[in-house]
Amino acid sequence: MTAHDETLDCKGLQCPMPVIKTKLKMDTMEAGKVLRMITSDPGSCKDIPAWAERVGHTLISTENTDEGFVFLLQRGD
Repeated sequence: MTAHDETLDCKGLQCPMPVIKTKLKMDTMEAGKVLRMITSDPGSCKDIPAWAERVGHTLISTENTDEGFVFLLQRGD
């Protein structure tokens, strides 16, 4: 597993809240830092990668775990 700098728990939130909360958290992070975001919303499996690509962040990985859907995102410039 890749190391991460921050964790954001979005379990129980439905679209579009995981994307909104992820955006707000990423806005507070420095370029190059890695966020681990966890959600129970299956729609995030399409929404988070599309959003990250659109705004210039790097999706490092996506996993479906017992915890939920786990995304590792690296903040772009």
